[in-house]
Amino acid sequence: MTRERDFAGYAAQHFGWRVEERVATITLDRPERKNPLTFDSYAELRDLFRALGGARDVRAVVLTGAGGNFCSGGDVHEIIAPLTRMHAPELLAFTRLTGDLVKAMRACPQPIVAAIDGICAGAGAMLALASDLRLGTAAARVAFLFVRVGLSGADMGACALLPRAIGQGRASELLFTGRALHGTQAHEWGFFNRLCEPDAVLGEAQALARELAAGPTFAHAMTKTLLHQAWSLGLDEEIEAEAQAQALCMQTLDFRRAYEAFAAKRTPRFQGD
Repeated sequence: MTRERDFAGYAAQHFGWRVEERVATITLDRPERKNPLTFDSYAELRDLFRALGGARDVRAVVLTGAGGNFCSGGDVHEIIAPLTRMHAPELLAFTRLTGDLVKAMRACPQPIVAAIDGICAGAGAMLALASDLRLGTAAARVAFLFVRVGLSGADMGACALLPRAIGQGRASELLFTGRALHGTQAHEWGFFNRLCEPDAVLGEAQALARELAAGPTFAHAMTKTLLHQAWSLGLDEEIEAEAQAQALCMQTLDFRRAYEAFAAKRTPRFQGD
């Protein structure tokens, strides 16, 4: 069982962190290098998303990057170079670590909204893909670069997540070629939910996250869980799982509040219980 705790005072070591109005904002904050990931930031992000299941004061998460870029992927000097000197067991431990971060994001009950500008490449593109909603800019460049460094496009769950976001043929093109998907096309293809101006994308992502945080958060967690597990279920099994989930939601106080507010012709105030 996950122990409940407050996260407003969490002291992040490898990225920016703040909690306001029940929305946590994670900022990848190495702008001089376009916010690359390191061994330590991978591990801390994984552990944080795992722990957020017990958060009392976080109901939605925004993931963004500093300095006009989202994330350039794994740091060339701090990750890529050491990987060339590792043996198979160490390499497998690393690739499992990166996959565990994606699994932690998908299992995290809070909706995750990514605010994406500039470079969004490699593992950075996977962090965006693992988020629930993505707001981008026309200046954004999304690239699954693994093939460009001699690696498979099958990395961190890309072959499962990307086709479901944009379709099999489009995903195949990006994973085989490693080419950049420009912001406007990313929106046309469904990778971005919305296009924003560069100076507004973070604010719009936070506003969307606040809207979600003000909603029935137990029900949101159920929606996220069912969206995720539907990928491995047949239609009959998914309908049954959704029936069970909805019956649980009907036992919440938020469901009763919504009915009482509707009957009184007022807006419900959800509290997540």
